[in-house]
Amino acid sequence: MSRTTAPAQADREAGAAAPAEGLSHGLKQRHLSMIALGGVIGAGLFVGSGAGIAAAGPSIVVAYAISGVLVMLVMRMLGEMSAANPASGSFSVHAERAFGPWAGFTAGWAFWFLLCVAVGLEGIGAANIMTGWFPGTPAWAWVALFMVVFCGTNLAAVKNFGEFEFWFAALKVGAIVLFLGIGVLAILGVLPGTDAPGTTNLTGDGGFFPHGSEGLIVGLLASVFAYGGLETVTIAAAESEHPVQGVAKAVRTAMWRIALFYIGSMAVIVTLVPWDDAAVVEKGPYVAALDHLGIPAAGQIMNVVVLIALLSAMNANIYGASRMACSLIGRGQGPKAVGRLYGGVPRPAVLLSSVVGFGAVLLSYWSPDKAFIWLLNTIGAIILVVWFFIAASQLVLRRRTEREEPEKLVVRMWAFPVLTWVALAGMAAVFFLMAREEGTRVQLYATGALTLGLAVVGFALQKAREKAPEKARENAA
Repeated sequence: MSRTTAPAQADREAGAAAPAEGLSHGLKQRHLSMIALGGVIGAGLFVGSGAGIAAAGPSIVVAYAISGVLVMLVMRMLGEMSAANPASGSFSVHAERAFGPWAGFTAGWAFWFLLCVAVGLEGIGAANIMTGWFPGTPAWAWVALFMVVFCGTNLAAVKNFGEFEFWFAALKVGAIVLFLGIGVLAILGVLPGTDAPGTTNLTGDGGFFPHGSEGLIVGLLASVFAYGGLETVTIAAAESEHPVQGVAKAVRTAMWRIALFYIGSMAVIVTLVPWDDAAVVEKGPYVAALDHLGIPAAGQIMNVVVLIALLSAMNANIYGASRMACSLIGRGQGPKAVGRLYGGVPRPAVLLSSVVGFGAVLLSYWSPDKAFIWLLNTIGAIILVVWFFIAASQLVLRRRTEREEPEKLVVRMWAFPVLTWVALAGMAAVFFLMAREEGTRVQLYATGALTLGLAVVGFALQKAREKAPEKARENAA
């Protein structure tokens, strides 16, 4: 098959699997908006940001702002393609349409693996909170309980999942808004019992960049990966009542909300609490900030919110992984038995997507102290690989859509193609910085090996499918 015919065939295959795919359409607009927030506000923000603050100091605000701009560009590109062609395979379908089945296979299964591992990470994080409340209870038992609950939730009708996730996400969004409100009042000195901190914590004890550019780089890398998961909203759009309008609105609103929550939270925390306070890492930055203000029981209340956030992210990630697997299998890129639907729900795909989470139960039993770090290292820079496929696909598909179906461009990338190239350059810069840092180099290598392996398998499957019609014609002759 020639280069010119490959994208055309990919269009037909991806298009056939695009909006419906036999899935139910029980998600409403409010579900979509909260799923977008639910998938991204989890361990990365509430737990992982503490390590970023310890490394970068007050400059963590700059790190989150830089990575936030990159994420907004990526989501705008993804929103453009998903509004034009809604599919539960999202960027995997777009990559297939742009470059052929091998690209869809690579991007899709890489993201599936990322979400599956994230489920295990969220489960371990939630279990650590529970063992703090119930000393002596084994962490693995809590992980097992959470996995059973959320695997069961995702095996039910998608409407039930959407409602469950809506209230979970609404609670943590409300908590962050309340936290920002309390923080701003404390910074202004109008919160009873507190004095305005001024710029003491921002400029004292080493200054705004206490560890220089190296600290900023570490904080930047931590912030980039904290944003991962926002892509789930474009996956969920295929099961909404109005996919095109739904994804367009959800992407627009989710982008600025995420930026406000992340950047705003970091600014409040480093203004209120000394960046080198050990509690920022040990308790988590949100709990440390509220404890620092002396608000009665605020720390424990925040722990409840963090627990809800982790469980919500588990729920959303199992959903996203199962739908991505279902889409890939529907396009002939996985075992057919796993892609079967029962009542509009891909239950075998849900079970497959829960395997890593249940594996985290064993990891928590065998090595509870190292399980979190081991899982974190396995996913490395996968989210950057996914973003790279999104940007590269948008470069190709935007021109094709303008030429063939301009009416589908409901959402448009800003300043195309300049900002698309800026985003690609930003991703390349992050890859380079990861290679420089000893702490992230292993993750980069693990991601590179996984991506290369998937690309080889995907390319081999693509070639086998291309040769199948020729063999059939030969046998018929």
